[in-house]
Amino acid sequence: MTHTPHELAEEFPEAADKIHRLKMESAHFARLADQYHHVNREIHRIESEVEAASDMRTEDLKKERLMLKDEIAEMLQTAP
Repeated sequence: MTHTPHELAEEFPEAADKIHRLKMESAHFARLADQYHHVNREIHRIESEVEAASDMRTEDLKKERLMLKDEIAEMLQTAP
């Protein structure tokens, strides 16, 4: 299996413990993280040419990933 870039642990290396804790404590955060993971994997499959997709679909996925990442970053910043 190849390395999937842009995983949350890679995007926020300093927050690995906080990510794990928030996944356990916050259903909303857990859903965001799962959704991010799903979208990120789909982008990786498209970019690795495992899956075909239109440029528009790829762009939409990248925008969704960015939106999710922003919301996750916000939650990481405001979490105690």
